[in-house]
Amino acid sequence: MKKTQSAYATAGVDIDAKANALERAKSKIKGTFTAGCVGDWGNFGGLFKSPGNDQLLVSSCDGVGTKLKVAVMANKHDTVGQCIVNHCVNDILVQGARPLFFLDYIGMSKLEEKMMAELIEGLCIACKENDCALIGGETAELPALYPEGEYDLVGTIIGAVAKKDLITGEEISAGDVLIGIPSSGLHTNGYSLARRVCFDIAKLGVNDNLPGTNQTVAEALLAVHRSYLKHYLALQKKVKVLGLAHITGGGFEDNIPRVLPQNVDAAIDRAAWTPPALFQFIQKTGKVDRDEMYHVFNMGIGMVVIVKREHVLPTLEILRDTGEQAVPIGNIRPGKGIVKLLN
Repeated sequence: MKKTQSAYATAGVDIDAKANALERAKSKIKGTFTAGCVGDWGNFGGLFKSPGNDQLLVSSCDGVGTKLKVAVMANKHDTVGQCIVNHCVNDILVQGARPLFFLDYIGMSKLEEKMMAELIEGLCIACKENDCALIGGETAELPALYPEGEYDLVGTIIGAVAKKDLITGEEISAGDVLIGIPSSGLHTNGYSLARRVCFDIAKLGVNDNLPGTNQTVAEALLAVHRSYLKHYLALQKKVKVLGLAHITGGGFEDNIPRVLPQNVDAAIDRAAWTPPALFQFIQKTGKVDRDEMYHVFNMGIGMVVIVKREHVLPTLEILRDTGEQAVPIGNIRPGKGIVKLLN
């Protein structure tokens, strides 16, 4: 007998499709569980053991933004799942915190099982890589709110740091050095401008080659936002990290001051590295002012580490051992808590 479509499904929301998609993903989600997890997956609230009295909990919430529009255009959704986890990991990492667990929100016009499976796969990959449990979330079918075929992806992370390991930036002083660790691309910021340049001005398609690279537009724009957790853990064992700045929305000028004391400035030498071809293409093709580029994008530097001058060489060596070609990009000077872009 042919199954009759429910009234809710006719209105645009298929409860059974959601349940089926989540059931298929259950084993992958449980595969992210760590020793701190309590109980099974699928409860109203996720449970996690408190890490201890000497620990501070650190939380952050963020979204992927219009990078999702590129994912929809390319019909590729696994990398954005990794992006939101790694972005949130980096946001709490700058205070020295290690991730404990992660929760996601996926809102869409209509649940598509392929899309859902790829999103969850991406979330699970990044959670496993960061030793972070995916313990819950919310999936909402809202056809009256989201355009057909589109969705939103938001994440919340909880981490912990021992009080003695908390990075506050209070010890940063004149003479300290800023070291830049490369990004993997745009990460999750500046996509409204990047999409306008690539698709509206350059008239490129997602499968076209991006000029100056050996990547398609989709490959370049959907590159996974990197996690810098392993880099910090390697540094933490051997050098004193005075400050960390995750270069996200607002670029260098808005993010580095968040870790600076009020009596110093950060001077960034833009001649210290060459921005990757993707950024050069956006600037040239879109006729974007150079200063605006550094205010919108990370320009090839995803994380900035601040150390004492005597720790510069050991820091570069440790990062090289993790496979990074990090580079000194500036120094700390007397000032009033701002960033100065030089050269």
